[in-house]
Amino acid sequence: MTEQEVLDFAREAIFLLLKLGLPVMLIGLAVGLVVAIFQSLTQIQEMGLTFVPKIVTVFLALLVLLPWMLQLLQDFMAAVGHRIIGIG
Repeated sequence: MTEQEVLDFAREAIFLLLKLGLPVMLIGLAVGLVVAIFQSLTQIQEMGLTFVPKIVTVFLALLVLLPWMLQLLQDFMAAVGHRIIGIG
């Protein structure tokens, strides 16, 4: 492998990491923002109210997005395998 191929591989791996993590993180961020606004409007400062909705929605997002995430990982690993054996 040349230096350029290694850098391309690292860039693709970082983009894959962002593709996999960003949707779940954005969902957690949105739910956290909604809960924070709700808490500020109602002046309820319950600690469980901040964590439980985020945990549940992130878990549900992972369940919904898991097939898509696995397909991305499978495609990436197939490309890695092809690079290893020299096809692509």
